[in-house]
Amino acid sequence: MPENLLNLENVTAHVPGDASRVLLDAVSLGVERGERIGVVGLNGGGKTTLLDVITGERPTEGGRVSRLGGLRMAHLAQRDRFPAGSTVRDIVLQHYGADHEWASDPRVRDVLDGLGITPRSGAGASVDTALERPTDGLSGGEKRRVALAAALVGELDLVVLDEPTNHLDVEGIGWLANHLIARRIALVVVTHDRWFLDTVCTRTWEVANGQVESYLGGYADWVYARAERTRQADAAEQRRRNLARKELAWLRRGPPARTSKPRYRIEAAEALIADVPAARNTVELMQFATNRLGRTVLELEDATVEIAGRTLLDRVTWRLGPGDRVGIVGINGSGKTTLLRALTGERELDSGRRVQGSTVKLAQLTQELIDLPAEMRVLEATEAVAKYVRLGKQEMTASQVLEQLGFPAARQWTPVGRLSGGERRRLQLTRLLMDEPNVLLLDEPTNDLDVDTLAGLEDLLDGWPGTLVVVSHDRYLTERVCDQVLALFGDGNLTHLPGGIGDYLQRRAAAGRGPAGQASAAPASASAPARAGDAPKVDAAAQRTARKDAQRLERRMEQLTKREERLHGQLAEAATDPDRLMELDRELKAVVAERETVEIEWLAAAERAEG
Repeated sequence: MPENLLNLENVTAHVPGDASRVLLDAVSLGVERGERIGVVGLNGGGKTTLLDVITGERPTEGGRVSRLGGLRMAHLAQRDRFPAGSTVRDIVLQHYGADHEWASDPRVRDVLDGLGITPRSGAGASVDTALERPTDGLSGGEKRRVALAAALVGELDLVVLDEPTNHLDVEGIGWLANHLIARRIALVVVTHDRWFLDTVCTRTWEVANGQVESYLGGYADWVYARAERTRQADAAEQRRRNLARKELAWLRRGPPARTSKPRYRIEAAEALIADVPAARNTVELMQFATNRLGRTVLELEDATVEIAGRTLLDRVTWRLGPGDRVGIVGINGSGKTTLLRALTGERELDSGRRVQGSTVKLAQLTQELIDLPAEMRVLEATEAVAKYVRLGKQEMTASQVLEQLGFPAARQWTPVGRLSGGERRRLQLTRLLMDEPNVLLLDEPTNDLDVDTLAGLEDLLDGWPGTLVVVSHDRYLTERVCDQVLALFGDGNLTHLPGGIGDYLQRRAAAGRGPAGQASAAPASASAPARAGDAPKVDAAAQRTARKDAQRLERRMEQLTKREERLHGQLAEAATDPDRLMELDRELKAVVAERETVEIEWLAAAERAEG
């Protein structure tokens, strides 16, 4: 019987100072030992509030929170607050005495190395120097990694993380995924990184309209289950339905590991996406782009760029053609932003030349928030650029683009000066797209965006007919919207990666400069990490038995699903009979509970069958 570490019972919470806005409305849920839960939902919907209630940093306004006696828990909040005059050692190793206490613990060494707190190959004085750095002088990214390290070094039952992937590069995100899987501790995490959610999480909570819906599995499972719920209820508006269908189509065309779902769920999802076209018609978009751009777009010829005494590019020639869709990867500080600035001409080359086509209309989304007209409302600030935009064959109004990027109709009349940082970034991106550029450079476009807004952004970029260059640590976005990936390895070259980000991580690992970043690769502190529920290898006879069990359970799930559908129909027919409604409702709850139990058993049997 799984052991619950904590339980929320009928918990209620409102926006501070505004009792009319409910964030959590009589929410009841629990966290089991070893369970890894991803929390998703719109920005401002209550995700951080839920985490604060779980950790006890925010008192409830109704209901109660019960925790297992002696629960060992750590919390990474959104804001990193360190005492004045503190050092890295004070924050990360505050519970350790002499150095040999933490240095002899492989878990602590793995955290310090994996997050770059101490140098991987350094020892002695270099490690001491790193640990004695004052926190007052650290950058925002460094502070974030120090706070994350402090949350992970202890012996824990549960770790609660709010946006832990912020300021981590692709390798750092891969290391964190490996570390959490290997630790086998319970996890509740809020993040917009969908690759991380899919790789790490065994359950997903969706926070919406004051409620928390629970789904088995990671991001891909949540997309399937949410679309199935939408199909059965038939209540979602057509625009959101189409967006979910396109996201499902992309998932089904992705790696086979994403599709290890019960057959009945796959069939339901395939019925939704059967008539959805390819996520991106590359040939058609290339033709559009060529018509708009001609043959010459942006070129760097024999380009040399030097920064901080090191060579970023050493006589590199790079030609961006019409319709090229390129992702740029590299560790933090490798020079990705500088490369974009050199491409736009904002940063002069140290040698070589830059060529820009005469028809190029360039737009760049930087990591900094540009000045926006604070006195205007969101829709007015967007229509000041253009009222309509054509994306390929599709023409959209300013209001439609805003809605796809997370501004519902009511929010479009909010004064720009009252927007949050994430909303201002979305508005900045919307205004760029409304100007109809034909070359678009995006530097970390996913910062501060929730998963629904990210799906909307990807849908827009799928049909965007132009040349696209993306610098992002969001592996999911890069793999979806880009056709090729280039890497900065610090050798003065711009390296093409036929295998994409997976190729990049393998090359970094082979060079001995970082973890592989794959879910199957082991971090330094563990010899055989595995996802929760992984089973040891079994013999052929046991596999045959497991396959039979899986088939039997799958048939049972199909029967229960059909029974559930019949009950929904009977509930609709019995709308005027209260007694009959109560009886059918009790029966429906029992069927749903049994189906969920059978699904868990099916997953376990399927894993045993795979050996």
